[in-house]
Amino acid sequence: MTPFRLSPAVARSCRTLLFLAVMCGVSVGTPAAAEENAGAYLAARIAETRNDFRAAAAWYARAILEDEGNPRLLDGAILADIGIGDFAAAVQTAGKLREAGQKSQLADFALIADEAQREDYAAILKAAKDGRELGKLVDDLVVAWAELGDGRMSDAIAGFDALSDAEEYKAFGLYHKALALASAGDFEGADEILSGRVAGPIFVMRRGVFAHVQILSQLERNADALALLDTSFGPGPDPMIDALRKRLEAGEPIPFDIVKTARDGIAEVFFSVSTALNGEADPVYTLIHTRIAAHLRPDHADALLLTADVLESLGQNDLAVETYKLFATDDPAFVNAEIGRAGALQADGKIDAALEALQTLARVQPQLIFVQSALGDLLRGEERFAEAIPAYDAAIALVAEVKPEHWALFFSRGISHEQNKQWEEAEADFRKALELNPDQPQVLNYLGYGLVDRGEKLDEALGMIQRAVAADPQKGYIIDSLAWALFRLGRYEEALAPMEKASVLEPVDPVVTDHLGDVYWVVGRKLEARFQWHRALSFNPTEKDAERIRRKLDVGLDEVMADEGAAPVPVEAVENDN
Repeated sequence: MTPFRLSPAVARSCRTLLFLAVMCGVSVGTPAAAEENAGAYLAARIAETRNDFRAAAAWYARAILEDEGNPRLLDGAILADIGIGDFAAAVQTAGKLREAGQKSQLADFALIADEAQREDYAAILKAAKDGRELGKLVDDLVVAWAELGDGRMSDAIAGFDALSDAEEYKAFGLYHKALALASAGDFEGADEILSGRVAGPIFVMRRGVFAHVQILSQLERNADALALLDTSFGPGPDPMIDALRKRLEAGEPIPFDIVKTARDGIAEVFFSVSTALNGEADPVYTLIHTRIAAHLRPDHADALLLTADVLESLGQNDLAVETYKLFATDDPAFVNAEIGRAGALQADGKIDAALEALQTLARVQPQLIFVQSALGDLLRGEERFAEAIPAYDAAIALVAEVKPEHWALFFSRGISHEQNKQWEEAEADFRKALELNPDQPQVLNYLGYGLVDRGEKLDEALGMIQRAVAADPQKGYIIDSLAWALFRLGRYEEALAPMEKASVLEPVDPVVTDHLGDVYWVVGRKLEARFQWHRALSFNPTEKDAERIRRKLDVGLDEVMADEGAAPVPVEAVENDN
């Protein structure tokens, strides 16, 4: 086993802050062992605060070797192990806490996952009776599914009904009751619930729609299933929906496989809760639930995709890539997973690998608009604008009927044209995007700013930017555009207030700060102008902008503008030095 080594900085911290380990309840033993164990503990905690679950798991394992009964170390190890999807290690550590009589919700998560995976429903029911608590929603749903798994369907239905009586849990109780009925072959009863005929409409996520589609197909109602797909998702291309639609149109009975067993049902509990938590709670808590769902149901595509997405949000791009790679090429979710993998690779700085993934996907699935646009987005994000344009061309060519929702394709291609010094093509794309979505603030701002920067159609440009500000008044870069339009129109005093507001909203943006300096200069506040230009240089502007700022600091804005052929700044402004 390769020994773990602390970086010099962490090692110094461990020597200096050894008392922290003692304060946190870590046994330190002899002085030499104390430093080593405190170092491992602190390294684990640092990794944990960074959501680096892989490193945290390794360091907690090292710390536990010296202090195997410490509950804080064991808890941390469980969280890290669940974070990387190592349930064998998490369950082993949870067992130590249980044997020691320690209460731990993290241990309970690991143990319930293990019991459900082994289909030990009696153990789940006993633990619930003994007081194990993971939250009312999870507890009640898991117990109901465990009752079903233990052969007591009537008790399971009673459990779902009891949960449905509480308004805040009604949708969950009804949805899981429908899944339970369908898993037992009662498709009529399941449809009664999901159609809203039992207790009114209930909101279900994408997976719930798929469940209802399968139920309708089992009832020999493929036409209704197709109508539900169209109502829920529309006609746009989606590999998962397209594959399902093709089978329905062929008259094939779609088997109900969303939940086949009580274990699948418990997996669905954790996935249902994870979707409710996503964006509302600590993402680590969401991750725990998605990891359990995928552990219980390794083919749960939605749980795997959400797991990867949460890992990306936590900055764990390598773990996200590993999760996306779990999808086979013939899986209907493979395309979505590959786009996600490319995004995670890009975020991790592995641009060539990300580009290869999307280029391959675009060749294999050339008919999918969102694959071509994803390739364009990646290339545009890497400032490879000339290469991005053909990808957007391909995406737009696939649009059978241009609709308002396609505005972003034209906007993105327009940005690429503009950055590639093709203004006529860019303006045409921006105007097409506005034709599709007339009040879209990003398009209004981008086109308006572009016209201002070129000194063209300034009155129209100002009107566009004013509409953009009205639509999104808290975006600093849009307010900057308004101030800059006023500046270019020579309305310097009017430009001052919005430019200062833009600077407050975008305090470290080099362009906004540079513009603020320009406005200060022309209204006679030259010392403040120079201060802002110095600040702008500290915010890493592009080299072209930095060169211009340095020139302004050397000779002043009026001379720079004269060199560029711009209208001269009023004499009274440049002479008024505050």
